[in-house]
Amino acid sequence: MGLWYVTGMPGVSWSGPVPQLSAAERRSADRLREHVDMLAGQIGERNVGHPDGLAAAAGYIRDTFASQGYEVTAQSFSSRGLEVENLEVVLPGSRSPDDIILVGAHYDSVTGSPGANDNGSGVAAVLEIARQLAGQDLPRTVRLVAFVNEEPPFFYSEEMGSRVYANRSRERGEQIRAMLALETIGYYTDVPGSQRYPFPFRFFYPDTGNFLGFVGNLGSRGLVRQAVAAFRASTAFPSEAVAAPGWVVGVHWSDHWSFWKAGYPAIMVTDTAPFRYPHYHSRADTPEKIDYTGLA
Repeated sequence: MGLWYVTGMPGVSWSGPVPQLSAAERRSADRLREHVDMLAGQIGERNVGHPDGLAAAAGYIRDTFASQGYEVTAQSFSSRGLEVENLEVVLPGSRSPDDIILVGAHYDSVTGSPGANDNGSGVAAVLEIARQLAGQDLPRTVRLVAFVNEEPPFFYSEEMGSRVYANRSRERGEQIRAMLALETIGYYTDVPGSQRYPFPFRFFYPDTGNFLGFVGNLGSRGLVRQAVAAFRASTAFPSEAVAAPGWVVGVHWSDHWSFWKAGYPAIMVTDTAPFRYPHYHSRADTPEKIDYTGLA
């Protein structure tokens, strides 16, 4: 019963061939490629050790949001003597504006890596989601946020961008009903044996790394189930989900952790990163490694 509580999820993962992209989806794939090419190809490594790259990435994200008609808000703070910033756009809800759904991704890369998949793919998705939601009538407020300082040495620290953001939200009493961290979402393969897991999950999930994962702790189980059910009802793409204790290896490895610490329900949406991607945190994490059709 305990294992079912952790792994049992509503709906059924898509199986069989994934349909061809529509014309609109192909254009989306092209835009995603452009974003990743800029972040990981032209800009490259971007972190406090490479401040010019970090500033260039922030400028590109700001300009892209602005070109879509958004007013961009920056949350600036000092980190290792450098002024860094989270970047946010807000789509106000028309019926329940105080209820907030937040979708975010970190735009810094780990030292020594251009960060195409980790996490150019997540940032590209946030930018494309912003484009698709522009002008939409949304019942709840949606915030789209690009976070700084997710990678070491800031992970789990007070200088982690998402930690700064989540702490401020808690201080303000903001009602964040759901936080989704888009983390390393661009690598998919149909090769058997390409997917690994921390023990004991390999006994319950497929060994082929062709799916999008929805991951949360036990406190966010309801959000995991709601998110994967919505995805499976609307999207012809394989998906798996788990709501496990937060201490399990990999379950807490992104910005959703910061929101757990602040008392908010939060999940990670991921291709499972090092459990699948052979170029994780390496110099080989370059734009041509990304599956832009799968990402779209």
